[in-house]
Amino acid sequence: MELTILDYIVFFLFVGGAALFGCSFFFRSRRGVAAFTAAEGALPTWVVGMSIFATFVSSISFLGLPGGSYAGNWNQLVFSLSIPIAVWLAAKIFIPLYRGLNSVSAYHYLELKFGYWARAYVAVCYLLTQLARVGSILLLLAIPINTMFGWDIGTIIVVTGIITLIYSLLGGITAVMWTDAIQGIILIIGALVCAVLLTFGMPEGPAQLFEIAAEHDKFSLGSFGLALTEPTFWVVFVYGLMTNLQNYGIDQNYVQRYMTAKSTAEAVKSTLFGGLLYIPVSLVFVYIGTALFSYYTAQPDLLPEGIAGDKVFPYFIVHGLPTGVTGLVIAALFSAGMSTISTSINSSATIILTDFFKKFYRGEQSPRKQMSVLYLSSFLVGVIGIVVGLLMMKVDGILDAWWKLASIFSGGMLGLFLLGLVCHHVKRVSAVIAVAVGLVVIAWMSFLAPLHTYLTIVLGTAAIFLTGFVLTKLLK
Repeated sequence: MELTILDYIVFFLFVGGAALFGCSFFFRSRRGVAAFTAAEGALPTWVVGMSIFATFVSSISFLGLPGGSYAGNWNQLVFSLSIPIAVWLAAKIFIPLYRGLNSVSAYHYLELKFGYWARAYVAVCYLLTQLARVGSILLLLAIPINTMFGWDIGTIIVVTGIITLIYSLLGGITAVMWTDAIQGIILIIGALVCAVLLTFGMPEGPAQLFEIAAEHDKFSLGSFGLALTEPTFWVVFVYGLMTNLQNYGIDQNYVQRYMTAKSTAEAVKSTLFGGLLYIPVSLVFVYIGTALFSYYTAQPDLLPEGIAGDKVFPYFIVHGLPTGVTGLVIAALFSAGMSTISTSINSSATIILTDFFKKFYRGEQSPRKQMSVLYLSSFLVGVIGIVVGLLMMKVDGILDAWWKLASIFSGGMLGLFLLGLVCHHVKRVSAVIAVAVGLVVIAWMSFLAPLHTYLTIVLGTAAIFLTGFVLTKLLK
């Protein structure tokens, strides 16, 4: 079965409709900086929650989780099991902290604790990470779209980037979060449809799916051993805990959403809803991978040779789904990528304004000039992200490169935040030394250490926190 006119109509209807809907918030975003960056703190709780969920999900999750469980087992699901701890800490500590500071920047807190150098350092790390993130998502989204539609990868990157940039720039955070909510719903519906069709598409009924999967140990969560060179249950769990603490505790993408809620209590509800929603959705994704394994094991003639891993789900979407449903699921995949990109663009523009322009520009900082900075920053981040995506077409192992880069920056950010939270009085020299030690550990873990790469952020964060803590006690 190939793509039909109906599939194209459904795809363009959902994706184009979401983009046009985002652009409709143009006049609201022009009310001022508070509207563009924080929606004037007036968004409904469910929209904030769905936006937090959509921020967490990306095209990597949509394809990576099914691909991983198809090739392996449910080890990736362990990552999600740490989310309740992270969102609980966010609700108890981080959300009241940020709402109390009344700053849309996640890194204003670091300036209060350590001085502007810490704020600037983390803000630069964040911006570099987001540029790499936008480029990576554009490329990772373009590859399966190329497989399914046959369109040129470079063209997909440019067109996707432009569409997302337009509604992000015109509608501000309000457009980003409302379209996040819609795209998140489309993603969930698409995943559930695939799971149901696979379950009841087995030749001998649903029971056959579970029999084949159990026979091949597909439901395993991984080894419970203590090895540090493999993705055991404990390695993935600790990695997930550190990563999710970073996401819900210090990531500008999330902190900015906390500020769009009507109150601290509503922000907490939104975070619990959006964070915990990812757990059952990720379960659906890993189940899809397992179901695909059983589906094609029972019917091996349906899967051509050379189709394996991450390519199996895209193949099933095009060749195994009914007409119309294929277009819906492709739209869900595309929407997941657009949601991630729009979030990075808006949050990066916000950081450029709050953490750099307001600090260094000595001229008049009128509301109109600040809005101009937000528009220009959004445009530049979007364009540079597109260029990064095009350049990454020449890189082998893009996911590995992205994970290493993200680990280097992320470990430094989280460790510094935790140091500030635990130690009330930290001398600047102690914080600087701690960051330097942590970055050395992270670099060693990324390129030389024999340990599993999931431990990079864990050991890097621990090195910064422990070094800073010990120096603070010694240099009282």
